[in-house]
Amino acid sequence: MTPRTAVPTAPRPAPRRTAARTESPFRFFTAAVVRRRRLGASLVRITFGGEELREFAGGGRDQSLSLFLPHPGQAEPVVPVELGDAWFAAWRATDPAVRAVMRSYTVAGQRPREGEVDIDFVLHGDTGPATRWARRARPGDRVRLLGPRTAENKSVGFRPPWDADWVLLAADETALPAVAGILAWLPAGVRVRAWIEVPRAEDVRELPTAADAEVTWLPREDRHRHGTVVDAVRAAALPEGAPYAWVAGESGAVRALRRHLVHERGVARGRVSFSGYWRLGVSEEALRAEALAGAA
Repeated sequence: MTPRTAVPTAPRPAPRRTAARTESPFRFFTAAVVRRRRLGASLVRITFGGEELREFAGGGRDQSLSLFLPHPGQAEPVVPVELGDAWFAAWRATDPAVRAVMRSYTVAGQRPREGEVDIDFVLHGDTGPATRWARRARPGDRVRLLGPRTAENKSVGFRPPWDADWVLLAADETALPAVAGILAWLPAGVRVRAWIEVPRAEDVRELPTAADAEVTWLPREDRHRHGTVVDAVRAAALPEGAPYAWVAGESGAVRALRRHLVHERGVARGRVSFSGYWRLGVSEEALRAEALAGAA
């Protein structure tokens, strides 16, 4: 019998100190567009550069950041970075027509020596300010990033337990950069089953990995139909052993997949990491307001 290759356990962030104030693991970075490249029918990769990005210390995998974009007519995004930890309250209190557009993205690539960070944008019409900005972005356009100053930070969600026998990945195009980062991080011998829903067959691309990965691409072709990844996972024959599941994308599909894995497949809740990157028919501003109201 061939021994299995254990899924590597992602290190946990160090516990917080309570006796003294510690430096935040996140900071603002000033950057500008360096170049852009189409990755397929529905995605474009924009590379941001700047001297400050030499200190950007992303942890790989599904590392996320906050991107701040200017409104049309603004030379740079309006963000009260000078207020330190109090920036968010001041940003919320600023007129939405003036304050920077804030969006969450996964880091698609980072090169600290060159001071560069890549972000992939899904182009789905002119339905939102970030998509409109990405369609028109040109070298020199200025932005701000709120990202990690240390590789071990809470914005990395892919953290498999030590005893996982294999990895399940399920995502749509918005989580494709995260899937790519996870596959690049996993070592040789780790068994992976991945399902990725994308708008078009032209969006399918090579995802380099040393892992023993079987990737199933699910082009929708009909841009208005989401959730084919749910049906695909439900119909799949899964490997034996204890999995670690990572699910991300449209919130409704993510919830459906989590229920399926836990209630129908018997996967322990603690072995399923899930994240709703977006919700069909709802803006990110509305989702943020809903989350803040729930926290209050």
